[in-house]
Amino acid sequence: MTIRRPDTASAPALVPVTGCRLRIAPALLVAAALCALTQFLLSPATVRAAAPPPDIAGSSAIVIESSSGDVTYAEDADVRRPIASATKLMTALVVLESARLNRIIRASDYQPAAVESQLGLRPREKMTVADLLRALLLASANDAAVTLAEGVGGSRARFVAAMNRRARELGLKQTHFANPIGLDQPGNYSSARDLVQLSLQLRTSPFFRRTVARATATLKSGDVVRTVSNRNSLVARPQIDGIKTGHTGRAGYVLIASARDARGVRLLSAVLGAPTELDRNDDTLDLLRWGFKRYKVVSPVRRGQRFTQSAVPIRYRRGAQLPVAAATTVRRVVKRGSGAFELAVEDLPDSVEGPVRRGQQLGIVSLSQAGRHIEDVPLVAAAAVPAPTLSDKAIDWLTRPAAVGGLLIAVIGSVLCAGLLLRRRLPRARTDAAAPTTP
Repeated sequence: MTIRRPDTASAPALVPVTGCRLRIAPALLVAAALCALTQFLLSPATVRAAAPPPDIAGSSAIVIESSSGDVTYAEDADVRRPIASATKLMTALVVLESARLNRIIRASDYQPAAVESQLGLRPREKMTVADLLRALLLASANDAAVTLAEGVGGSRARFVAAMNRRARELGLKQTHFANPIGLDQPGNYSSARDLVQLSLQLRTSPFFRRTVARATATLKSGDVVRTVSNRNSLVARPQIDGIKTGHTGRAGYVLIASARDARGVRLLSAVLGAPTELDRNDDTLDLLRWGFKRYKVVSPVRRGQRFTQSAVPIRYRRGAQLPVAAATTVRRVVKRGSGAFELAVEDLPDSVEGPVRRGQQLGIVSLSQAGRHIEDVPLVAAAAVPAPTLSDKAIDWLTRPAAVGGLLIAVIGSVLCAGLLLRRRLPRARTDAAAPTTP
């Protein structure tokens, strides 16, 4: 059984009016239309959706909605650029996919320059992978990056090869790495689009999500207890929960950010090549604010929503139907002004015979938008149906037209047969009564 209907939750009801005729001058109609159009264009929702994107100081940038990957803003998003310590995002991904968080690694003999970000690891000092990753992602420590690369990959060269292999697997076509740190070096580059895609992959790790959202972290596994601070100062804001900063002379100021508003809309942004840290932060905040206004949250299907037009007949209970309902609520983030959802009820049985338990799946609701399938939602029984009794089956059989007709024919036939027999017996009885008796 398939029943298709558009999502009309936001459509106004149409109430027919009969019994009267109205004559409206054409000029009044035009004026009314212009007034309505003006109100629509100047409404807050329309103004927000139509507002132009902000001007940015960075060289390239992008904003995407995380659940769909929809790109709401892009400026030179596929241009290859040096990315500074945003390189460490791939360093973190390879480590997270290759090593246990509680693994102990000895510090490498890397000697960072005085201007480099560093944790101050002592030669051969032991530290857990988890603490090294915290130092890498929050303090952007170069000595932590090299220690992880050599400890997990066996050597810096082998680890960088693994970084480039993982980039190819993720389809990051504008990305290549020459070191695990992000120092300016030929062959170390990426793009704004590739960096947000890499961040989406990293966000599948609960450890990564928790770490990059923190303002500080205490590292207890080394020779001394250390506290590191997040170089992404924007995490102090309620909506911002990551992800990574970067800065070198060639790359300028870089920030890949993640933010979630009170409605549950999550955006990821990347700003590359900003001239100052303030410009980088302002670009990020402006883009995220603008991006949030472009989306809304809708629920085209709600848990318990009944599809009474798709109720299933119950066998042995003439006229009775089992209503079905959606098993879960679907919440989707969509762009303002996007088309309505279409719901298609599919795979329902022609009828059911008990026992059927409440909540038992009977079919699905297929959810699509603009011809693109989005999700299937289970349809379940909204009530329980007990097993039919012999009485139910008998009553059902007796109330069928064929059964009633058969019984009527049988009764009429019986009456006719009885009448014929009676007519045959009556003459014989009269003959017997009229015959003389022998004395």
